[in-house]
Amino acid sequence: MTPWGEMLGLAAGLGVAPEAFWRLSLKEWRMLTQTARGTAPLGREGLARLMEVWPDGG
Repeated sequence: MTPWGEMLGLAAGLGVAPEAFWRLSLKEWRMLTQTARGTAPLGREGLARLMEVWPDGG
């Protein structure tokens, strides 16, 4: 069973209004909760490494 109450509570704690919570896609929910659980967003150094590995040829 899906813990909707727990998920809605987590979203509220992150400042997401109930109507916005119900419009979230699964991908958006995962990104929101991964960041909330301590997964750091991509920083400047990480971006620089990605740009070295995958240059756009610009």
